[in-house]
This record gives sequence, C-alpha cells and structure tokens, in this order.
Amino acid sequence: MPTARKCSSSSLSETLPFLPSSASIEMSSDAGESSSAARRTVFLGVDVGTGSARAGLFDEQGRLIGSASSPIQIWKEKDCIEQSSTDIWHAVCTAVKAACSLASVVPEEVVGLGFAATCSLVAVDSDGSPVSVSWTGDARRNIIVWMDHRAVNQAERINANNSPVLQYCGGSLSPEMQAPKLLWVKENLKESWSLIFRWMDLSDWLSFRATGDDTRSLCTTVCKWTYLGHAHMEVAREKDSHSMEACGWDDVFWEEIGLGDLVEGNHAKIGRSVAFPGHPLGSGLTPAAAKELGLLVGTPVGTALIDAHAGGVGTMESLPETESKDDVANEEAICHRMVLVCGTSTCHMAVSRNKLFIPGVWGPFWSAMVPEYWLTEGGQSATGALLDHIIENHVAAPLLANRAASQSISIYELLNKILESMMQERKVLFVSALTEDMHVLPDFHGNRSPVADPKSKGMVCGLTLETSEKQLALLYLATIQGIAYGTRHIVEHCNSHGHKIDTLLACGGLSKNPLYVQEHADIVGCRIILPRESETVLLGAAILGAVAAQNYSGVHDAMRALNAAGQVVYPSKDVKVKKYHDAKYQIFKSLYEQQLSHRSIMMQALQ
Repeated sequence: MPTARKCSSSSLSETLPFLPSSASIEMSSDAGESSSAARRTVFLGVDVGTGSARAGLFDEQGRLIGSASSPIQIWKEKDCIEQSSTDIWHAVCTAVKAACSLASVVPEEVVGLGFAATCSLVAVDSDGSPVSVSWTGDARRNIIVWMDHRAVNQAERINANNSPVLQYCGGSLSPEMQAPKLLWVKENLKESWSLIFRWMDLSDWLSFRATGDDTRSLCTTVCKWTYLGHAHMEVAREKDSHSMEACGWDDVFWEEIGLGDLVEGNHAKIGRSVAFPGHPLGSGLTPAAAKELGLLVGTPVGTALIDAHAGGVGTMESLPETESKDDVANEEAICHRMVLVCGTSTCHMAVSRNKLFIPGVWGPFWSAMVPEYWLTEGGQSATGALLDHIIENHVAAPLLANRAASQSISIYELLNKILESMMQERKVLFVSALTEDMHVLPDFHGNRSPVADPKSKGMVCGLTLETSEKQLALLYLATIQGIAYGTRHIVEHCNSHGHKIDTLLACGGLSKNPLYVQEHADIVGCRIILPRESETVLLGAAILGAVAAQNYSGVHDAMRALNAAGQVVYPSKDVKVKKYHDAKYQIFKSLYEQQLSHRSIMMQALQ
C-alpha cells in the first residue's frame, strides 16, 4: 500500500469536437408560477443511467422545478453489454435543453452543473474519439456497461494475487469493477488496446466532455479503480479542494495483474489528477459544450459522482425536521444511516468516521461519497431488473399488462391489488404470509454482497404447475421478500463488523412501490425514510454543481441544506410478522448453503 506523499495540483485540458444532439424525450415540470418569476438560482443535475440520460433543475430549497429524459442505446450479447459515448452525449444535450425549456429556465439562471452516471467504462483515443471495446469492432460501442460480466475469469485471477489493495474492496474485486474489464480488453482486443489514450468512468468522461479537464473523481477512482483515496488523508481537506496529483495508485498492483503499461506517463491513461466530488473543473463549460447544452460558457461544473453515490448525497440528510435540528451538528448521527439506492440494481451506502473492513462488502472508501467520511458500499446486482425479469417471463404477464394499461396503472400496482384481494380471500393475517410455501434467492446476476460470489445463481423454491395471475403475484411478492432478506443480510453483516445502522433511507424507482418499502421495513426491522424529492440522484448531481458554484462550502453542507424528508415507513408492530420473517430469513440463508453443496457435488462428479 503506498504511503501518502505531498500531492501537487495538476490539471489536463482538451476541448472535444462538437456533437449535435438528437433523441426522443420525456419531460415533467413542477415549475408552476415560478416560470414567470424573477431570475432564479438554479442547480442542474445530469444522471446517465442504464437506459436513459436525465436532467433535473433544482431551486435553492432543493425542490425539483423541471426534468426531462432521453433514451440511450444499449447492446447486449450474453455477458457483453455495451453502449456509445457519442449516443449518450447526444441524449444528455437533448435532456438538458428539454428540461430548461419545460421549466422556463434561461441559461443565466443555471449557476452550476454536476454529472452522475453508472460506473461504466469509457474508451477514447487521443482525439477523444470512441475506440471499440466490442468483439464486433463497432467503434460506436466504446463503453463496457457496469453490469457487464465478461471479465469473471480476469477478476478471479486478479483476486488470486491477494494484493493489499483488495482489503479496500471487501477482500476481492467484482467483475463489475474496472481492473478486470481493462485486463479483458488487453487480452482480447489488442488493436483497440493500442489505440486507447484515456480510460474513464462514464461520469468522469461526461465532466471531461463538458469542460476539457480530465481530473478524476475520488468517488469513481476509489470505488471502481482500486485508487487509495486515503493517500490524501493527511494532506487534503474538502474545504481546501483542488485538483490533486494522483498519488493513490498502487503501481505494484497494476504490474502484478499484467497492466503495468497503465502506470506509464504518470498514470495518464487512468488519471493523473483527482479531486473531491463537487470540485470546480477547468474553467467550467467549454464553448463547444455550452453551445450543445444550451448553457453559458464557463458555467461551473463539479467533479462527478457514480449515480448510486449521487443518490446517497441526495438522500442521506433527509431527516424529519425535529431530528435534523437536533442532529445537524452531530457528526456521528449520519453514521447510523444506510441509504438504499433502488433501481436496476440496489446499492447499500453507509458512512463511518473510522475505516471498517467488512469481508464481501466494498470499501472502506475514503471521501468517495460524503467528504472525509469512510464509505461502506454493499449491493445487489439485480433488483429492479430481477422483478422485471420475473414478471416479463411469466406466461400471465401479457394479459396482466393489458389489464394494468386499461386501468391506467402500472403492472406493479395491479399486482399489489391482487395480493390484497388474495389476503382477503385466503383469510391470512397479513400480506407477507401468502408466500409461506414460496422462497426466492435473488442471486440471478450473482451475489455482490455480502458473500461476494459472482457465480451464485437465483433459486425459487415452491413452484407448481399453476400459471395464473395469482401465481405470478405470489412469485412477485416472494421475489421482493428475497431482495429484502438480502438487504437484511447486508445490514446485519455490516453491523457485526462495526457499523451501527438503525435507520434506512430509500430512493430510486423501487422506493416508489409501497409494498417493496413496507416489506423491507418489516424484514430489516428498521424505519425507512423516503426523501421529499423523488429524483434524488439528480439532486445529488445538482449538489455537485451548487458546490462548484461556491453556493455552499462543501458537499455535506449542501446536503444539509437541500435534502428533505418525506414519508417515514415503520416496521409492523405485530410480533407474528416478525416471527414469520425470521423463519423465512433462515430459509433464505439456507438456500445459498444448499447451492454451494450442489456446486461441490457436481464439481466432483465432473472431475
């Protein structure tokens, strides 16, 4: 592990060529009468998710006044999942212009901009043009998407080295992290490897594309690239934020795994300078980027965050007013909370003042989300994606979808109604009890935490020949419960290793499903606070722009000002509910043990 040395300021600048924007959009606005009011102070957040680019505009109270989204293209071929940085930039520009138009926000009102994105891996050449990372050789496909699992073998080989840096990743690297993916490209796409001038996390690339400054974020580098952010711990504080020489790379690690060429040029290909999230980059928006986005040249842009971490920044200080007034000066209070960022996957974010090493859970990452706190990051690789998979692949799904559409509700709302009716028909005491004979291990895309087994498979126990809508409703409920038992497993594991988590905060699409939230509250046994603003990832990104514009002294200060609580969901007080879930939780844990046993038996049979 490298020792911290004095880090000097450095910055790289390059303006990329103009890219026109084009895409279809979806828009919403809460601007109301404010659109005709005097000039406002507006913070802009941009989030690039798995399926779309979104832009959100927030006022000085952290309220969303307008948003828009634009779809992005994705290619999926078995374990290889790819996207295009050109396509994504087009979508970003479209969404930003649409959001500003919808909310009647003029460029002069946007005082700062921040980007968040999935932790996907971008490859560009010395001119900033895309370089293919695809077997097809298609140059458009220059992004390996975060959920891509092509590098499982590379991850296993890297982990076998037992490098000291792995202790800051829960003891092992996931194939979703960047080092295994980089090694895969070097071993399989040699021509592309020779052409690539910069490797960047997607959110860092967006900031680079907007400003020409390729300073990387402590969030992306520490969480996904094995960068040891605490190398700066004794010489850097957020209040003195500046671009810092990247002194946290462990060169021995990169050489040991066969990627020593990335160390060359003072780590030019993977990052020569880093900064705290929200640090102002370059001179703000370049003329080209400002024209494409419809904003002013020089608009401040803050160093980026991974999308889940932006969700944490947009959520973690969302406390009821009675508590926030008492706890605002208590630096330890935030350490009792865990944020669930629930979307395609779920990230479980908790912070601590001291570093906590937790096997199977990523981190501890210094200053990767809340500056000067250590971040612990658990996760489930498929949650929203799993529920979609379960529903869409059921024979009853088309009919159910038609019924939902005819009622102008989502298929999830209809399933929730069906479950309520079934509870009445079967005269069970509570909805959860409908699944007494059905149990789900939700590892359909491996287990990220806490067992850190990418080879783990999903399991469903209790199937019959029935294919009705009611059977789908039961499978849907059992899957939600399986996901919630996974969260309980993560929370208990973290608390057994030094955390003191007693409150959950939930954001993201799944947090809008009341059944999903209540099952989590009942199963984990914690209250769940839902933020006032539903678009918390966009708010977290906007906070980066607010900090870059120097409207706040730092990210945590901005969080306290702009986060706000909405509904609070409490666990059931019925002891029978607790007893029921305790029993199902034991079955949940036994399913993985059974799988390991089955794996061992078959491995021996094939030897």
